[in-house]
Amino acid sequence: MDNALLFDARARVLADLQARDHATATAVSALEEAVAQRRWWAEQWPEGEQYVAGLVAQDVQDALFESVGRWPLCHDCGNGAPLHMLYIQPDLGGPDPVWVCEESGDVVAPLGGL
Repeated sequence: MDNALLFDARARVLADLQARDHATATAVSALEEAVAQRRWWAEQWPEGEQYVAGLVAQDVQDALFESVGRWPLCHDCGNGAPLHMLYIQPDLGGPDPVWVCEESGDVVAPLGGL
């Protein structure tokens, strides 16, 4: 497994956590756990290394949903819109993961660009 890919994934997700004021101890712990799990996963399936960043983001999102609630929330839809989340697309990760609004379907930002 190329450690640079894992470091990049960690940095991009951490940047998004910080951008949304969500880089709490709980969130960073979830990120570290996701990186460790995806390291093992990528060692088992080297052809899947390109998916690691998006999968780490999804793992953190799932962990936070279980422990503290929805993250990241969409800030792009107008006032009055009910609170809703962004999701990583494509669903199974990919070389260029992006955050997509669950309501509009619009691309909001690349992973690491919130």
